[in-house]
Amino acid sequence: MQKILVANRGEIALRIMRSAREMGIKTVAVYSEADRNALHVRYADEAVFIGAAPSNQSYLVGKKIIDACRQTGAEGIHPGYGFLSENAAFARLVREAGLILIGPSPEAMEVMGNKLSAKAAALKYDIPMVPGTEEAITDVPEAKKRAIEVGFPILIKAAAGGGGKGMRIVNNAADFEEQMQLAVSEATSAFGDGSVFIERYVSSPKHIEIQVLGDTHGNIVHLFERDCSVQRRHQKVVEEAPSSIITPAIREQMGKCAVDVARSVNYTGAGTVEFIMDDELNFYFLEMNTRLQVEHPVTELITGIDLVKEQIRIARGEVLSFKQEDLTIRGHAVELRVYAEDPANNFLPDIGTLQTYFTPKGPGVRVDDGFEQGMEIPIYYDPMIAKLITYGETRQEAIDRMVRAIDEYKITGITTTLGFGKFVMQHEAFASGNFDTHFVQKYFTPEALQQDNEEEAFIAAMVMDRLLSRTKTVASPAISSIESSNWVKNRKQN
Repeated sequence: MQKILVANRGEIALRIMRSAREMGIKTVAVYSEADRNALHVRYADEAVFIGAAPSNQSYLVGKKIIDACRQTGAEGIHPGYGFLSENAAFARLVREAGLILIGPSPEAMEVMGNKLSAKAAALKYDIPMVPGTEEAITDVPEAKKRAIEVGFPILIKAAAGGGGKGMRIVNNAADFEEQMQLAVSEATSAFGDGSVFIERYVSSPKHIEIQVLGDTHGNIVHLFERDCSVQRRHQKVVEEAPSSIITPAIREQMGKCAVDVARSVNYTGAGTVEFIMDDELNFYFLEMNTRLQVEHPVTELITGIDLVKEQIRIARGEVLSFKQEDLTIRGHAVELRVYAEDPANNFLPDIGTLQTYFTPKGPGVRVDDGFEQGMEIPIYYDPMIAKLITYGETRQEAIDRMVRAIDEYKITGITTTLGFGKFVMQHEAFASGNFDTHFVQKYFTPEALQQDNEEEAFIAAMVMDRLLSRTKTVASPAISSIESSNWVKNRKQN
């Protein structure tokens, strides 16, 4: 492949294009009306307009993507993540058009895109499963009976689901019928498929995932684990690699299971096998994501492997250039998703203009973003502004660098998750590794951010006063008056 089209936008489009450029491959951007001036459009060698701002009129229209390939002569398509990245019907269109999808086969997408068929495939290799049903269940009385057999609390999950949609926790039999009806209704609305199944609810789970790579010659390796347990609304906000609690023996077991899951569908390309882990370090298969993950940079930093380059090489038909025994973990990496969201208001999305936008720099800091100062955050897409990733020789060094990087990251005009990220880094539960997917519910309150904001405002006032005092011919009493104020005394006492 000498030219590829990146069927995505924002930071992931830029990230893919940079690796392609290093490989001497030309890139084609596609863009909607909202992204006419986006950075990925300016960076690519060519750009093709594909429609109005709503994604169902642009980035989700497979025919427009394929037409753009024909128009520019692009031989392959990298879908990034989101949009069409796990759409088996689109993968078939690409194949039928004589183009190369930089990703797995449509058959693998179909099997792993449904949680029930994914479980069935994984069971061929005796992968550990959470006790529950192995098939879709629609009869409410029968479902209730099965739930009682499994034991409460139980989790009702949409078979075609993701992102926490179509998911309900049920603590007792009396609430079951209402919660199942809600789960079916939400699954039907979100995915056009109301199929649900039942699992025992793991009350204090860790969310651990394993990165895998498979080539077209039958070679499959894993690139160790990521801990993605800090979440809001069942979606990740903070990720790290490796996990702070997994032993080498468990890592080897989980890695083998992940490779077997991939082998069950003859997987090619980059994918992620996700597990939940209980407080006794027992792990259970959750699902497989048949694409590159948002959090892939932490794996790249601890292994030295460029996952995008590997995806492209695999799509070209090349053999993996390394074996499992060649891979080792070096250091530690942490990632914070910098969202345009208000953590103090239930993480609701915030839109507006990036009035100030300065990214952190220095040793061990990586920023994958798709914005610059003065740009607007569009309402049509995911509100992620950037991924902030830090690396250190030890976990503590990576965390310390993250705190430093968050302090250096300057964004005004919108509310972001930067303050929340600093709260996580400095919390004892995160520092100790003793946390699970309920971190936000257990520890986070809006008041925690308010205190930080007050301290930052106080420091800013002190700095400004000192700057102003330098312009005066006599010593200014402002500092002493600030320090003697009741507000400052109360701050010091608190």
